[in-house]
Amino acid sequence: MAEVRILIAGIGNIFLGDDAFGCEVIARLGCRAWPESVRVVDFGIRSFDLAYALLEGFDAVILVDAVPSRHGCGEPGTVYVIEPDLNELDDPRAPELILDAHAMDPLKVLSLVRSMGGRFGHILLVGCEPLTLGPEEGQMGLSEPVAAAVDEAVSAVESLVKELLEGRHTTAA
Repeated sequence: MAEVRILIAGIGNIFLGDDAFGCEVIARLGCRAWPESVRVVDFGIRSFDLAYALLEGFDAVILVDAVPSRHGCGEPGTVYVIEPDLNELDDPRAPELILDAHAMDPLKVLSLVRSMGGRFGHILLVGCEPLTLGPEEGQMGLSEPVAAAVDEAVSAVESLVKELLEGRHTTAA
């Protein structure tokens, strides 16, 4: 049986405060030893690079990003593991597919990949509720609660990879 191919993709902008969460988690994960079938990449805001990587046909993709809760009720630093509903990509009411080379919207990237004939295995998101995305002129560094959540996110990703490699992963909460 072939080994499960997994992409761990960090998303974020290091100049926008807590938006750098995915970049920081990937920096820590990149220091660990992984099987050859696991690829760890900080995509930052490079949406086209992520789209082309997704076209390589990974069995599972773990996106790591700062993710404000939909209702704004999450505490800053809360780590979420989400399995996005990919049916939203087919919704005719979905926003127009416009990619920005200087910003990253994971759902738009997934839509682009699907429009290019790409197929998805498991797509998981390890996200963290941000405190701030910084002022308009930018801000370097994570806020205290988000910085404290990085280790939890690293552990969550490691657990997900282990489950995926062992064929034990079902649906995320």
